[in-house]
Amino acid sequence: MSPRTIGLSDALHGYLLDASLREAPILARLRQETQRAVGAHAGMQIAPEQGQLMALLARLVGARRLIEVGTFTGYSALAVMLALPAEARLLCCDVNAEWTSIARRYWAEAGLAERIELRLAPALDTLAGLVRDGWSGTVDMIFVDADKPNYPAYCEAAIGLLRPGGLLLVDNVLWHGQVADPTDRSAGTEAIRRTNTMLRDDPRVDLSLLPVGDGLILARKRTAGET
Repeated sequence: MSPRTIGLSDALHGYLLDASLREAPILARLRQETQRAVGAHAGMQIAPEQGQLMALLARLVGARRLIEVGTFTGYSALAVMLALPAEARLLCCDVNAEWTSIARRYWAEAGLAERIELRLAPALDTLAGLVRDGWSGTVDMIFVDADKPNYPAYCEAAIGLLRPGGLLLVDNVLWHGQVADPTDRSAGTEAIRRTNTMLRDDPRVDLSLLPVGDGLILARKRTAGET
């Protein structure tokens, strides 16, 4: 079964897709290949309706400089960059050369290879390097969808890199419902809970948590003086 918005019946989810989804053929092919190629890990791919939402949000904020933390086989990167003009650039952070090789093929087919940079290294190291290179306060949109124990650190780094009015998207924040299970004290679940609380209480951002996919936080970095 493909990833989908949490908590919907099969019938209602099917209606949602029929009524709203505009998935480009190349995106559908990437989604289908991912399901064949990675087996039990296919659930790591975002739902197509989430990719469409992310593309819309990127357009709404006029994104031209973007970062993705956790790329997998490249669906989210492809969905967003297909929606943006030629001057937009995306930097992707990942550590898995095998899975991202699928991403590279599809980016090249879509004519996006020169606009998407993939850095295979621990994401916190890459983000710290961007700070040293003067990226702080310049990024329009950042998507976090990587290893869960590092979520708090990824989000803190992201807020520093975003420009005022920029948008942070954080995936899997409902974690298949496990965040609401008080008996689940696993490291990943606890890290997501800390992230959700941290962002809820952060005066630097406006916040909404959407029940899309496996839960998606939208956090807009406030401009100076906003409350």
